[in-house]
Amino acid sequence: MPYTQPIGNDPAFLAILEQASRLAPLSRPVLVIGERGTGKELIAARLHYLAARWEGPFIKVNCATLSESLLESELFGHEAGAFTGAHARHAGRFERADQGSIFLDEIATASLRVQENILRVIEYGELERVGGAAPVQVDVRVIAATNLHLPDEVAAGRFRADLLDRLAFDVITVPPLRARPRDIPLLAEHFARQMARELGWAQFPGFTSAAMAMLQNHDWPGNVRELKNVVERAVYRAADPAAPVAEIVFDPFASAYRPATPPAGTTRNDAQPPPQNDTPPMATEQRGFRRQVQDFERGLLKDALEQAGGNQKLAARALGLGYHQFRRLAVKHGLAGRSTAVKASTDSPRK
Repeated sequence: MPYTQPIGNDPAFLAILEQASRLAPLSRPVLVIGERGTGKELIAARLHYLAARWEGPFIKVNCATLSESLLESELFGHEAGAFTGAHARHAGRFERADQGSIFLDEIATASLRVQENILRVIEYGELERVGGAAPVQVDVRVIAATNLHLPDEVAAGRFRADLLDRLAFDVITVPPLRARPRDIPLLAEHFARQMARELGWAQFPGFTSAAMAMLQNHDWPGNVRELKNVVERAVYRAADPAAPVAEIVFDPFASAYRPATPPAGTTRNDAQPPPQNDTPPMATEQRGFRRQVQDFERGLLKDALEQAGGNQKLAARALGLGYHQFRRLAVKHGLAGRSTAVKASTDSPRK
């Protein structure tokens, strides 16, 4: 695959690009840490394509998508007859990555047995296919990624300490988008221009100042991946290709007809039907669409706060919102009382 240059000029982001550039020439394992959507795969690609082995293969595996047995076969290969359906020898991803690099995404989800076999490849440069007896020599640089704090996983017995020692020759921690605010306008314009070209527009007319302010003030729990979705949605929904984009929709599920969330401890089938609206149709129409949406939004926030015992962080998590995003909405609807703010800061659950 061609190398894609990461986009960003925020000092926090430039620092990790520089770190990756210094690490790239060394054929050492590297661990890339970061929240979902921060661009860990782009950093892994930079480590490979700026290295001497850049002409070799760059093989990617998402460890979370395969069961233990399938992951073991996919990584290390298998011999004919190793299990039902294994009619021929299969070269695993490590073999196919020989003289190149392998990117093990979501490595924390791999079983301890698979972790042990990965450690053997790193330590001795050899593996055994499933059902095989003779070792196979490989020369592969391992780049692993996760969104978990692996020392905690080691302490909990879910990750091998010796594998972590080998992987952590150095650790690159990719900053979340909220920690690199300078890059939000740059990335938003980039994704918007791409979407405008896809829609056949002559050019992208830009964002209104209010729309850009909304993008810059959002918490971005989904990071760059979420930003891309939000920007592309805003562009395609724009009514006038010649006018700056003014409307930003962060939550595509937001709707006055959104199904109610069942109370904690109940299943969807146990939930009671929502109460009927006894307001006459004409009166409802006169209240206006925006008022109905605001009332619905306030009701969601209020219910979440009540179910969370006033803890704003728990309420935000239940609604799929960032704490600061929830806080702004709570202030907007007059639900951010002094007592709940204090409770949110003192009763936060341990991570």
